[in-house]
Amino acid sequence: MANPPGTALELCRSRSRALLPLDGRFHIPRSLRRWLRRDCFRLSLNQAFDGVVAGCAARPSTWISPELVRLYHRFHSAGLAHSVEVWEGSDLVGGLLAISFGACWIGESMFHRSPNATSVLLVRLVEGLRQGGFQLFDVQLSNPHLERFGCYTVSDGAYGALLEQARRQPANLRLGQDAIASEAWMRE
Repeated sequence: MANPPGTALELCRSRSRALLPLDGRFHIPRSLRRWLRRDCFRLSLNQAFDGVVAGCAARPSTWISPELVRLYHRFHSAGLAHSVEVWEGSDLVGGLLAISFGACWIGESMFHRSPNATSVLLVRLVEGLRQGGFQLFDVQLSNPHLERFGCYTVSDGAYGALLEQARRQPANLRLGQDAIASEAWMRE
């Protein structure tokens, strides 16, 4: 990450990692259930990658430097970086920037321009990750918003073991008409 913007990139490693459960521990807050029933948002996958990166970086203080934007585009071209978009009509109202390999889904950043857009995104994304065989949904850092869904932390050692197992398994994600295949990553 670049911190502050314009400085050299730094590799950061945490003593613990935050994960969203892909099993029965995932919780849908009661207040969100009516938004899900309203079905007012449409999700897509990799249809507005530039818009999602720009939305994630458009903050008064951001760790997404121009150099990181270029790297995310290279990762996207290689099939490793993805965007999940939330649409309200024809307007992009939220999104998630992520990295995937094997059965690992790593959320990098999210943004929203409409209430509950990213909450609906998380619920629908977890459904898709489960159905596609993903084993790990890394959200990196916990916060009160993610904790509403059952976000929990694991030690760096436990995370390493989960990552090692998940990276060796292929997985697929389908959101609406869009799909990706995440190939097993067998680096030795």
